[in-house]
Amino acid sequence: MKTLSRTHNEFKGKTVVVTGADRGIGEGIARRFASDGANIVLASIDKGVFDTAERVAKDFGVETLPVLVDVTKEEDVQDLYKKAFDKFGSVDISVQNAGIITIEHFDKMTRAEFDKVLAVNTTGVWLCCREAAKYMIKQGTGGRLINSSSGQGRKGFIYTPHYAASKMGVIGVTQSLALEFAPHNITVNAFCPGIIVTDMWDYNDRVWGQILSTEKKKYQKGELMAEWVEGIPLGRAGQPDDVSGLIAFLASEDAAYITGQTINIDGGMFFS
Repeated sequence: MKTLSRTHNEFKGKTVVVTGADRGIGEGIARRFASDGANIVLASIDKGVFDTAERVAKDFGVETLPVLVDVTKEEDVQDLYKKAFDKFGSVDISVQNAGIITIEHFDKMTRAEFDKVLAVNTTGVWLCCREAAKYMIKQGTGGRLINSSSGQGRKGFIYTPHYAASKMGVIGVTQSLALEFAPHNITVNAFCPGIIVTDMWDYNDRVWGQILSTEKKKYQKGELMAEWVEGIPLGRAGQPDDVSGLIAFLASEDAAYITGQTINIDGGMFFS
């Protein structure tokens, strides 16, 4: 029987790559792993990732590496994992968190808009998993791939067919790669955040609020989100720390026998 133990340095010496790490959930994930002693590679298309990396390094006394990456570009993704390996000597955990959303009526949504959301949210996840796995297989020590889906990976919502398709696609990618990578001791899992207090949900509240407003009900800032939060069984919106705790578990040795799974983090919004 294995003895279970936890220390503050659970991930000391491990290299963790987090995409979409400049703010919100991504920064929360980076900070959680940093608090457990990991080397952190923070990747983002936004230059703010350099400031985030500096904050994380200062707050937790770990080494960080900020990298500008467009996860839809194959050469960018290849460069990301090469830089991670060259800097720290391994790629042990990769969290595919980068994602975008737009909200629009079907007759106003362009093909380019539809394609871009799928390219970032689904193809970007696959590209990162593919490149990270190459290093994990080469190292021969296994690894953890953890992919960001969404509540819309469980149930689509109005005015976001492209986003729902992209996040349902992440679940399919996760299940397929879990089978392919299992012989290499690489687990592949996904997570479905619900309403999390981030910049993305500020956008969702504003734009869905505008589109869903009627003559009888005009949503002001924060009102639609508050209305939706009332329907959450646990009675509150989530915080990035709520998400990062699950990610750290899935990356830990305690989760070594879990693969191909998608776990909701939504306060009880969905039970499937």
